[in-house]
Amino acid sequence: MRRKSNKTKTIFENVTVVDAGAKGKTIGKAPDGRVIFLNNTVPGDVVDVQTTKKRKAYFEGTAINFHTLSDKRVTPVCQHFGTCGGCKWQDMGYDHQLFYKQKEVENNLRRIGHLELPEITPILGSKKQYFYRNKMEFSFSDSRWLSLDEIKSDEEIKDRNALGFHIPGMWDKILDIEKCHLQEDPSNAIRLETKDFALKNDMSFFNPRNQHGLLRTMMIRTTSTGEIMVMVQFFENDKNKRELLLNHLQLKFPEITALLYVVNEKQNDTIYDQEIVCFAGRDHIFEEMEGLKFKINAKSFYQTNSDQAYELYKITRDFAGLTGNELVYDLYTGTGTIAQFVAKKAKKVVGIEAVPEAIEDAKANAIFNKIENTSFFAGDMKNIFNEEFIRENGTPDIIITDPPRDGMHKDVVAQILAIAPQKVVYVSCNSATQARDLELMKDDYKITKTQAVDMFPQTHHVENVVLLEKRY
Repeated sequence: MRRKSNKTKTIFENVTVVDAGAKGKTIGKAPDGRVIFLNNTVPGDVVDVQTTKKRKAYFEGTAINFHTLSDKRVTPVCQHFGTCGGCKWQDMGYDHQLFYKQKEVENNLRRIGHLELPEITPILGSKKQYFYRNKMEFSFSDSRWLSLDEIKSDEEIKDRNALGFHIPGMWDKILDIEKCHLQEDPSNAIRLETKDFALKNDMSFFNPRNQHGLLRTMMIRTTSTGEIMVMVQFFENDKNKRELLLNHLQLKFPEITALLYVVNEKQNDTIYDQEIVCFAGRDHIFEEMEGLKFKINAKSFYQTNSDQAYELYKITRDFAGLTGNELVYDLYTGTGTIAQFVAKKAKKVVGIEAVPEAIEDAKANAIFNKIENTSFFAGDMKNIFNEEFIRENGTPDIIITDPPRDGMHKDVVAQILAIAPQKVVYVSCNSATQARDLELMKDDYKITKTQAVDMFPQTHHVENVVLLEKRY
């Protein structure tokens, strides 16, 4: 049933939620057959929907009344669920999360790529469904997000300071977080102590609109070996207050391995063009995997779920099927983690990455790990990965590629087809762009294996590994 709620919004009654879609949305059908993308339901719910957007082919909406609750539902563990946008699927049982992640990967490969798939290997779930992230970034704000009850209250709200996460779609509003279930302790303790000490010592929190305030962001990184990095970003260069806070954190949490800070007075809070200062301990921490150590500094990229990264890399190495005689190219190598992980089973591995700092990390890690059969090069992939590069470094037998969410540039795909290696192992965090790229390769390569890996429980994100082998 359909009725108008006002001039722009429509209410659809008794809508059955039938599926989960991209970006964490769930799917219902309007009476006219158009899809409704929903943001607060679970497949199997029967709900009344108020639309928020109307497009030619679909609606977007929110459930405003629940008639039947799905048997796929579970009780969210986090008090911030529904406001914080970090764990959109926390109200769905984990087995069902895995089902819909695998379904999305298969649908993308078949519908976008029009690909022939082998028998699908079941998705690899995560043993840890909470406290699995090794990196968290929090923002300070002097104008925190207010709940509906607070807004309706007649009482004057004096405490507007927050240390937490951005409200989805609102760059200047921060949700104050009491307990996050994504990173192991002492992450919560460090964050709460930082906020408490700052308030007690009259340290101002950042205001992004007016560009003032001492405290801007905080990053906490942890490793499976127990090392901890804490970096505080300050907007104002107040040496006395900065040292007061950092000395307190050092005293309160002696287990911190790397205590860092940055003074960033520009408008955006990205740190990649800023000088990072080591206040105490080392300026880096180490992650370990199969005896290999990887140096991680404040600017380093490293997979944010260490345990599942290990599983992902093992699958990648297994798909490559190395015998020790192969020249391997590792495209989008980052800090060279995959390259070094497979190096002991390859003749040589050549890594390419656009970020020069990441390549410096890769070279340093290879030296540290005494790996002598790797070479790393920095440059824009579509420019550096050319015929001259192949002549100088050799024609690869196997290519491993792990591009960002946008996938590979068409020129990179064309170069892979021109090189024509026997195998390509394509690791992707976005199966839609992966499918687009694979369609360009399907005349020359067949998919012989595919394996989805869940790196981020309680979210819709999923990684997928595909093995391509030459058709002739």
